[in-house]
Amino acid sequence: MVNKQGQTRLSKYYEHVDINKRTLLETEVIKSCLSRSNEQCSFIEYKDFKLIYRQYAALFIVVGVNDTENEMAIYEFIHNFVEVLDEYFSRVVSLMIMFNLDKVHIILDEMVLNGCIVETNRARILAPLLILDKMSES
Repeated sequence: MVNKQGQTRLSKYYEHVDINKRTLLETEVIKSCLSRSNEQCSFIEYKDFKLIYRQYAALFIVVGVNDTENEMAIYEFIHNFVEVLDEYFSRVVSLMIMFNLDKVHIILDEMVLNGCIVETNRARILAPLLILDKMSES
């Protein structure tokens, strides 16, 4: 997840990538996505994988997958992820991501396990967070 200025707000890897290579990889991926116009396709062939991205206001959500993944399924997954964030936070903005990174990771971890989408039901995704919120209130 990156903002329009190209600053990474959230990154998650499901395969090992050296920390030094991550920075370069993220820079190249962000540059590839931000340089495209709204009229261009949201799927990009990049090296040995595909990038699928969606823009929501000033945020870009980019997912890199291998060539066997269904692009439309990942495209819809991104939208579902944003809808879950929107339901929990009421508004998805860059600052919200920065100040609630732990909760965003919990949401993503409920949806994806080892790089595979395991849950798409919003109520089940948000249940652990709502329980944590109730516990912190008491």
